[in-house]
Amino acid sequence: MLKEPLRKAISELGFKEPSPIQKEAIPLILQGKDLVAQAHTGTGKTAAFSLPILDLLQFEREVEALILVPTRELALQVSEEVFKLGKYLRVKTATIYGGSSYSRQLRHLKTANVAVATPGRLLDLLESGRAELNPRFVVLDEADEMLDMGFLEEIEKILSYLPTNRQTLLFSATMPKEVKELAKKRLHSPTFISLSTQKVTTQNVKQFYYVVEEKERDEALTRLLDYKEPKKGIIFCRTKLETRRLEEYLTLQGYSTKALHGDIPQRQREESIKGFKGGKYELLIATDVAARGLDISDVTHVFNYHIPFDPQSYVHRIGRTGRAGRKGEAISLVTPHEFKQLLKIKKVVGDDLINQKIPTFSEVKDQKRKLLTQKILSTPIASEAIEMLNLLESQTDLSTISLKLLSLILKKPSSKKKPFNKEVPKKRKVKRRTTPLHQV
Repeated sequence: MLKEPLRKAISELGFKEPSPIQKEAIPLILQGKDLVAQAHTGTGKTAAFSLPILDLLQFEREVEALILVPTRELALQVSEEVFKLGKYLRVKTATIYGGSSYSRQLRHLKTANVAVATPGRLLDLLESGRAELNPRFVVLDEADEMLDMGFLEEIEKILSYLPTNRQTLLFSATMPKEVKELAKKRLHSPTFISLSTQKVTTQNVKQFYYVVEEKERDEALTRLLDYKEPKKGIIFCRTKLETRRLEEYLTLQGYSTKALHGDIPQRQREESIKGFKGGKYELLIATDVAARGLDISDVTHVFNYHIPFDPQSYVHRIGRTGRAGRKGEAISLVTPHEFKQLLKIKKVVGDDLINQKIPTFSEVKDQKRKLLTQKILSTPIASEAIEMLNLLESQTDLSTISLKLLSLILKKPSSKKKPFNKEVPKKRKVKRRTTPLHQV
């Protein structure tokens, strides 16, 4: 049983039932055991390790708990969640990451109970002697991501600066050999929680793939965007150049988009993510590196413009949707040349990855009408609408009013109905189609 201040915070945040990873992890952590858990972002893992740690804090020393994460974005998000969960305990957090003021971070570190840090900046502080930590709890969050980003050496060095009589918790979406070796080397007789990758990735996410030719990618993507009408979607590309080109192309097609890649300055990245979270942009076009650590709970769709080279990256990508109990869709464009990569992914996620055909123009049109009908029926009636209806009824009959209003809506120009063969500026052109997509 957690302390009452924690239960109060949990209730205020709207959590009613613990997730599977929380049910398994929290009792083990409270028992003082080292833990290795396979848990994808969005399954409630932050609360799974934060709640028992907060419950066990003694508030007798600086930084009782250290949480290592791969990216600045994730550091900020984890720190915010820990702060919210521990607010009635008056928990203080410090967020340590590169590109920000040393003096401010060191000042916060001196008064913090929990520190959330990226490996590079933290190791810098430890090696320079500017910071000294003696935590009772250490969490390695998104361990596979940290190792993929080349942080193994930094993590090893950081752990060498910390006391050996600590409780260490390792969380990872996938369990490659390197993660298992790190756990074996640095944890004390850990308990393993292994939620199957299939269970983690497909529980709330419907997965589809569409076979297209290479030259059809752009048109297939816009057709699917028109058909699916995502409220908030992330499109994954392989390269920075591809994200920029696709941002330009989709903007011309009338979509509100923002590209996210490694060359964008940190401040601009944060502004883009904030804009996407707040609904300023409906589509975020990102590389894998740029999207690491993104924790946005209401992403409805993930699109793989190109499928990734390995199954682990696929698991991480589609984990951006279907979060916090919500439903999501993962949509991948695949060429015949990419079938080997697709088969590798299917071995990991199983039969839940389903082949479908690109919708025809007629199907897109019918879907838009269906969605518009649902929107009309679910729209609450405003008082101004009643006044206007009374005014119109004095001039014509109700049936004519309805038909004229529907005609007005259907005739309204849609920014998403620009032709597929629209030219992209700066000499990048989308070729005119001489033959339609196979499925039309």
